[in-house]
Amino acid sequence: MVGRVAANDLMVFTGNANPELAKKMAQHLDMPLGIASVSEFSDGEISVEIGENVRGKDVFIVQPTCAPTNDNLMELLIMCDALRRSSASRITAVIPYFGYARQDRKDQPRVPITSKLVANLLVSAGATRVLTVDLHAQQIQGFFDIPVDHLYASPVLFEYLKDIDTSNLTLFSPDVGGMKMASAYAGMLDVPLGFIAKRRTSAETVEAVSMVGDVDGRDILLVDDMTETAGTLCAAAELLKKNGAKSVMAAVSHGVLNDMGYERIANGLLDRLITTDTTPVEQRDGVPITVLSVAALLGEGIKRIHDNASVTGLFKIKGF
Repeated sequence: MVGRVAANDLMVFTGNANPELAKKMAQHLDMPLGIASVSEFSDGEISVEIGENVRGKDVFIVQPTCAPTNDNLMELLIMCDALRRSSASRITAVIPYFGYARQDRKDQPRVPITSKLVANLLVSAGATRVLTVDLHAQQIQGFFDIPVDHLYASPVLFEYLKDIDTSNLTLFSPDVGGMKMASAYAGMLDVPLGFIAKRRTSAETVEAVSMVGDVDGRDILLVDDMTETAGTLCAAAELLKKNGAKSVMAAVSHGVLNDMGYERIANGLLDRLITTDTTPVEQRDGVPITVLSVAALLGEGIKRIHDNASVTGLFKIKGF
Protein backbone atom coordinates (compact mmCIF):
# COMPACT_ATOMS: atom_id res chain seq x y z
CA MET A 1 0.00 0.00 0.00
CA VAL A 2 1.36 3.41 -0.94
CA GLY A 3 0.90 6.47 1.25
CA ARG A 4 -2.42 8.23 0.94
CA VAL A 5 -2.51 10.57 -2.05
CA ALA A 6 -3.89 14.05 -1.47
CA ALA A 7 -7.56 13.64 -2.39
CA ASN A 8 -7.95 17.32 -3.21
CA ASP A 9 -5.44 17.06 -6.09
CA LEU A 10 -5.81 13.61 -7.64
CA MET A 11 -9.00 12.01 -8.96
CA VAL A 12 -9.47 8.61 -10.63
CA PHE A 13 -12.53 7.85 -12.75
CA THR A 14 -13.56 4.74 -14.67
CA GLY A 15 -15.75 3.88 -17.61
CA ASN A 16 -17.51 0.55 -18.05
CA ALA A 17 -14.66 -1.37 -19.70
CA ASN A 18 -12.95 -2.69 -16.54
CA PRO A 19 -14.38 -1.14 -13.36
CA GLU A 20 -13.01 -3.95 -11.16
CA LEU A 21 -9.44 -3.05 -12.11
CA ALA A 22 -10.16 0.63 -11.44
CA LYS A 23 -11.52 -0.23 -7.97
CA LYS A 24 -8.36 -2.20 -7.14
CA MET A 25 -6.20 0.70 -8.33
CA ALA A 26 -8.16 3.12 -6.14
CA GLN A 27 -7.70 0.76 -3.18
CA HIS A 28 -3.96 0.71 -3.83
CA LEU A 29 -3.96 4.51 -3.81
CA ASP A 30 -6.15 4.52 -0.67
CA MET A 31 -8.71 6.83 -2.23
CA PRO A 32 -12.26 6.53 -3.61
CA LEU A 33 -13.10 6.43 -7.29
CA GLY A 34 -14.50 9.65 -8.71
CA ILE A 35 -18.26 9.86 -9.20
CA ALA A 36 -19.37 9.61 -12.82
CA SER A 37 -22.39 8.26 -14.65
CA VAL A 38 -21.53 6.50 -17.92
CA SER A 39 -24.54 4.94 -19.62
CA GLU A 40 -26.40 4.67 -22.92
CA PHE A 41 -29.46 6.42 -24.24
CA SER A 42 -32.19 4.25 -25.76
CA ASP A 43 -30.73 4.77 -29.24
CA GLY A 44 -27.29 3.53 -28.19
CA GLU A 45 -25.62 6.93 -27.84
CA ILE A 46 -23.31 7.22 -24.83
CA SER A 47 -24.21 9.53 -21.97
CA VAL A 48 -21.53 10.81 -19.55
CA GLU A 49 -22.04 13.00 -16.52
CA ILE A 50 -19.24 13.82 -14.08
CA GLY A 51 -20.78 13.87 -10.62
CA GLU A 52 -18.32 16.09 -8.73
CA ASN A 53 -16.12 19.14 -9.12
CA VAL A 54 -12.92 18.50 -11.11
CA ARG A 55 -11.82 22.09 -11.70
CA GLY A 56 -8.04 22.30 -11.44
CA LYS A 57 -7.69 18.59 -10.59
CA ASP A 58 -5.21 15.99 -11.87
CA VAL A 59 -7.62 13.46 -13.39
CA PHE A 60 -6.99 9.86 -14.50
CA ILE A 61 -9.56 7.86 -16.52
CA VAL A 62 -9.15 4.05 -16.36
CA GLN A 63 -10.55 2.55 -19.56
CA PRO A 64 -9.00 -0.26 -21.63
CA THR A 65 -10.27 -0.21 -25.20
CA CYS A 66 -11.03 -3.93 -25.31
CA ALA A 67 -14.22 -5.51 -26.66
CA PRO A 68 -16.68 -3.98 -27.27
CA THR A 69 -13.84 -1.85 -28.61
CA ASN A 70 -15.77 0.96 -30.25
CA ASP A 71 -18.14 1.43 -27.29
CA ASN A 72 -15.26 1.55 -24.82
CA LEU A 73 -13.27 3.92 -27.02
CA MET A 74 -16.23 6.28 -27.37
CA GLU A 75 -16.79 6.23 -23.60
CA LEU A 76 -13.16 7.23 -23.10
CA LEU A 77 -13.32 10.02 -25.68
CA ILE A 78 -16.56 11.44 -24.27
CA MET A 79 -15.24 11.27 -20.69
CA CYS A 80 -12.11 13.17 -21.79
CA ASP A 81 -14.27 15.84 -23.40
CA ALA A 82 -16.53 16.12 -20.34
CA LEU A 83 -13.53 16.54 -18.03
CA ARG A 84 -11.85 19.06 -20.31
CA ARG A 85 -15.03 21.14 -20.44
CA SER A 86 -15.20 20.88 -16.64
CA SER A 87 -11.76 22.56 -16.37
CA ALA A 88 -9.65 19.62 -15.15
CA SER A 89 -6.02 20.75 -15.13
CA ARG A 90 -4.61 17.50 -16.55
CA ILE A 91 -6.38 14.48 -18.05
CA THR A 92 -4.48 11.21 -18.24
CA ALA A 93 -6.09 8.40 -20.23
CA VAL A 94 -5.12 5.18 -18.43
CA ILE A 95 -5.49 2.56 -21.16
CA PRO A 96 -4.22 -0.77 -19.75
CA TYR A 97 -4.98 -2.43 -23.10
CA PHE A 98 -4.76 -0.20 -26.17
CA GLY A 99 -7.19 -1.44 -28.83
CA TYR A 100 -6.45 -1.00 -32.55
CA ALA A 101 -2.73 -1.39 -31.75
CA ARG A 102 -2.38 -4.09 -34.40
CA GLN A 103 -3.40 -1.59 -37.10
CA ASP A 104 -0.16 0.36 -36.77
CA ARG A 105 1.13 0.47 -40.36
CA LYS A 106 0.09 0.25 -44.01
CA ASP A 107 0.80 -3.38 -44.87
CA GLN A 108 -1.48 -3.31 -47.92
CA PRO A 109 -2.61 -0.66 -50.39
CA ARG A 110 -5.55 1.56 -49.40
CA VAL A 111 -5.73 0.57 -45.70
CA PRO A 112 -5.78 2.97 -42.72
CA ILE A 113 -3.34 3.33 -39.83
CA THR A 114 -6.10 3.15 -37.25
CA SER A 115 -3.91 3.30 -34.16
CA LYS A 116 -2.68 6.72 -35.32
CA LEU A 117 -6.28 7.82 -35.85
CA VAL A 118 -7.15 6.72 -32.29
CA ALA A 119 -4.15 8.68 -30.96
CA ASN A 120 -5.37 11.79 -32.78
CA LEU A 121 -8.90 11.34 -31.43
CA LEU A 122 -7.68 11.06 -27.84
CA VAL A 123 -5.66 14.27 -28.14
CA SER A 124 -8.57 16.07 -29.80
CA ALA A 125 -10.93 14.90 -27.04
CA GLY A 126 -8.73 16.48 -24.38
CA ALA A 127 -6.30 13.83 -23.12
CA THR A 128 -3.01 15.45 -22.08
CA ARG A 129 -1.15 12.22 -21.24
CA VAL A 130 -1.54 8.47 -21.82
CA LEU A 131 -0.61 5.65 -19.45
CA THR A 132 -0.68 2.21 -21.04
CA VAL A 133 0.69 -1.33 -20.69
CA ASP A 134 2.60 -3.45 -23.22
CA LEU A 135 1.67 -1.85 -26.51
CA HIS A 136 1.55 -4.38 -29.34
CA ALA A 137 3.95 -2.15 -31.28
CA GLN A 138 6.14 0.27 -29.33
CA GLN A 139 6.29 2.77 -32.18
CA ILE A 140 2.66 3.65 -31.38
CA GLN A 141 4.07 5.90 -28.64
CA GLY A 142 5.27 8.15 -31.47
CA PHE A 143 1.74 8.47 -32.86
CA PHE A 144 0.82 10.73 -29.94
CA ASP A 145 1.64 14.43 -29.70
CA ILE A 146 1.35 14.17 -25.90
CA PRO A 147 3.49 12.27 -23.35
CA VAL A 148 3.00 8.50 -23.22
CA ASP A 149 4.07 6.47 -20.17
CA HIS A 150 4.50 2.90 -21.36
CA LEU A 151 4.42 0.33 -18.55
CA TYR A 152 5.33 -3.36 -18.79
CA ALA A 153 3.45 -6.29 -17.26
CA SER A 154 6.70 -8.25 -16.96
CA PRO A 155 7.30 -7.50 -13.24
CA VAL A 156 3.82 -8.87 -12.42
CA LEU A 157 4.29 -11.98 -14.57
CA PHE A 158 7.83 -12.57 -13.33
CA GLU A 159 6.72 -12.38 -9.70
CA TYR A 160 4.49 -15.38 -10.46
CA LEU A 161 6.85 -17.24 -12.79
CA LYS A 162 9.88 -17.07 -10.46
CA ASP A 163 8.15 -19.53 -8.12
CA ILE A 164 7.59 -22.27 -10.71
CA ASP A 165 10.02 -25.17 -11.12
CA THR A 166 12.45 -24.15 -13.89
CA SER A 167 14.75 -27.19 -13.72
CA ASN A 168 13.14 -28.74 -16.81
CA LEU A 169 11.85 -25.53 -18.42
CA THR A 170 12.51 -24.17 -21.90
CA LEU A 171 11.09 -20.80 -22.87
CA PHE A 172 9.72 -20.34 -26.40
CA SER A 173 8.53 -17.43 -28.46
CA PRO A 174 5.45 -18.51 -30.46
CA ASP A 175 6.66 -16.45 -33.42
CA VAL A 176 9.88 -14.86 -34.63
CA GLY A 177 8.60 -11.33 -33.92
CA GLY A 178 8.39 -12.04 -30.19
CA MET A 179 12.01 -13.09 -29.75
CA LYS A 180 13.06 -9.89 -27.99
CA MET A 181 10.43 -10.33 -25.29
CA ALA A 182 11.11 -14.08 -25.02
CA SER A 183 14.84 -13.48 -24.66
CA ALA A 184 14.22 -11.08 -21.77
CA TYR A 185 12.05 -13.62 -19.93
CA ALA A 186 14.52 -16.44 -20.59
CA GLY A 187 17.26 -14.28 -19.10
CA MET A 188 15.17 -13.47 -16.02
CA LEU A 189 14.33 -17.14 -15.42
CA ASP A 190 17.78 -18.41 -16.50
CA VAL A 191 16.35 -21.05 -18.86
CA PRO A 192 17.07 -22.09 -22.48
CA LEU A 193 15.36 -20.21 -25.31
CA GLY A 194 13.70 -21.34 -28.51
CA PHE A 195 11.29 -20.01 -31.12
CA ILE A 196 8.63 -21.15 -33.55
CA ALA A 197 8.05 -19.97 -37.11
CA LYS A 198 4.38 -19.61 -38.00
CA ARG A 199 2.31 -19.03 -41.13
CA ARG A 200 -1.01 -17.21 -40.85
CA THR A 201 -3.58 -18.85 -43.13
CA SER A 202 -6.47 -16.51 -42.21
CA ALA A 203 -7.34 -13.79 -39.70
CA GLU A 204 -8.22 -16.46 -37.11
CA THR A 205 -6.10 -19.44 -38.17
CA VAL A 206 -2.36 -19.93 -37.70
CA GLU A 207 -0.11 -22.83 -38.68
CA ALA A 208 3.13 -23.46 -36.76
CA VAL A 209 5.55 -24.73 -39.39
CA SER A 210 8.96 -25.17 -37.74
CA MET A 211 10.85 -24.59 -34.52
CA VAL A 212 14.33 -24.17 -33.06
CA GLY A 213 15.08 -25.23 -29.48
CA ASP A 214 15.25 -28.07 -26.96
CA VAL A 215 11.78 -29.66 -26.67
CA ASP A 216 11.82 -33.44 -26.09
CA GLY A 217 10.74 -34.22 -22.52
CA ARG A 218 10.78 -30.54 -21.53
CA ASP A 219 8.22 -28.28 -19.89
CA ILE A 220 7.62 -25.35 -22.25
CA LEU A 221 6.64 -21.78 -21.42
CA LEU A 222 5.39 -19.61 -24.31
CA VAL A 223 5.45 -15.82 -23.82
CA ASP A 224 3.65 -13.21 -25.92
CA ASP A 225 2.12 -9.76 -25.48
CA MET A 226 -1.48 -10.78 -26.15
CA THR A 227 -3.86 -13.48 -27.29
CA GLU A 228 -7.38 -13.21 -28.68
CA THR A 229 -8.27 -16.40 -30.51
CA ALA A 230 -5.39 -18.39 -28.95
CA GLY A 231 -4.60 -19.56 -32.49
CA THR A 232 -0.87 -18.78 -32.35
CA LEU A 233 -0.46 -20.27 -28.85
CA CYS A 234 -2.41 -23.47 -29.56
CA ALA A 235 -0.71 -24.04 -32.93
CA ALA A 236 2.63 -23.67 -31.17
CA ALA A 237 1.54 -26.01 -28.37
CA GLU A 238 0.43 -28.64 -30.90
CA LEU A 239 3.79 -28.54 -32.70
CA LEU A 240 5.72 -28.65 -29.42
CA LYS A 241 3.79 -31.65 -28.10
CA LYS A 242 4.18 -33.50 -31.40
CA ASN A 243 7.91 -33.07 -30.88
CA GLY A 244 7.89 -34.50 -27.37
CA ALA A 245 7.14 -31.58 -25.05
CA LYS A 246 6.01 -32.79 -21.63
CA SER A 247 3.76 -29.77 -20.97
CA VAL A 248 3.06 -26.37 -22.53
CA MET A 249 1.83 -23.27 -20.73
CA ALA A 250 1.73 -19.66 -21.88
CA ALA A 251 2.13 -16.25 -20.27
CA VAL A 252 0.66 -13.19 -22.02
CA SER A 253 0.18 -9.59 -20.90
CA HIS A 254 -3.31 -9.18 -22.38
CA GLY A 255 -5.85 -12.00 -22.42
CA VAL A 256 -8.44 -10.45 -24.74
CA LEU A 257 -10.06 -13.82 -25.34
CA ASN A 258 -13.13 -14.32 -27.49
CA ASP A 259 -15.28 -17.47 -27.54
CA MET A 260 -12.98 -19.15 -30.05
CA GLY A 261 -10.02 -18.49 -27.77
CA TYR A 262 -11.75 -20.06 -24.75
CA GLU A 263 -12.78 -23.08 -26.84
CA ARG A 264 -9.24 -23.64 -28.11
CA ILE A 265 -7.73 -23.45 -24.62
CA ALA A 266 -10.40 -25.81 -23.27
CA ASN A 267 -9.40 -28.40 -25.91
CA GLY A 268 -6.29 -29.15 -23.86
CA LEU A 269 -3.34 -28.38 -26.13
CA LEU A 270 -2.37 -25.57 -23.76
CA ASP A 271 -2.02 -26.78 -20.17
CA ARG A 272 -2.38 -23.30 -18.64
CA LEU A 273 -2.70 -19.67 -19.71
CA ILE A 274 -1.29 -17.03 -17.36
CA THR A 275 -2.44 -13.49 -18.05
CA THR A 276 -3.32 -10.20 -16.32
CA ASP A 277 -6.43 -8.15 -15.65
CA THR A 278 -5.62 -5.34 -18.08
CA THR A 279 -8.93 -6.47 -19.59
CA PRO A 280 -11.74 -8.43 -17.91
CA VAL A 281 -10.99 -12.16 -18.14
CA GLU A 282 -13.90 -14.54 -17.64
CA GLN A 283 -13.13 -17.67 -15.63
CA ARG A 284 -14.91 -20.61 -17.29
CA ASP A 285 -15.16 -24.22 -16.13
CA GLY A 286 -12.61 -26.43 -17.84
CA VAL A 287 -10.50 -23.51 -19.09
CA PRO A 288 -7.19 -23.36 -17.17
CA ILE A 289 -6.51 -19.62 -16.83
CA THR A 290 -4.60 -17.83 -14.07
CA VAL A 291 -5.24 -14.07 -13.85
CA LEU A 292 -2.73 -11.76 -12.15
CA SER A 293 -3.52 -8.16 -11.25
CA VAL A 294 -1.69 -5.11 -12.59
CA ALA A 295 -3.63 -2.81 -10.22
CA ALA A 296 -0.65 -2.11 -7.95
CA LEU A 297 1.61 -1.50 -10.95
CA LEU A 298 -0.82 0.98 -12.53
CA GLY A 299 -1.60 2.55 -9.17
CA GLU A 300 2.08 3.20 -8.56
CA GLY A 301 2.37 4.59 -12.09
CA ILE A 302 -0.48 7.03 -11.36
CA LYS A 303 1.12 8.10 -8.10
CA ARG A 304 4.47 8.76 -9.78
CA ILE A 305 2.89 10.74 -12.63
CA HIS A 306 0.90 12.78 -10.12
CA ASP A 307 4.08 13.45 -8.09
CA ASN A 308 6.08 14.26 -11.26
CA ALA A 309 8.41 11.37 -10.39
CA SER A 310 10.13 8.94 -12.78
CA VAL A 311 8.05 6.01 -13.99
CA THR A 312 11.10 4.25 -15.45
CA GLY A 313 12.22 3.17 -11.98
CA LEU A 314 9.33 0.70 -11.86
CA PHE A 315 11.04 -1.46 -14.47
CA LYS A 316 14.24 -3.15 -13.54
CA ILE A 317 12.53 -5.93 -15.50
CA LYS A 318 11.14 -4.77 -18.84
CA GLY A 319 10.48 -7.99 -20.68
CA PHE A 320 10.27 -6.68 -24.23
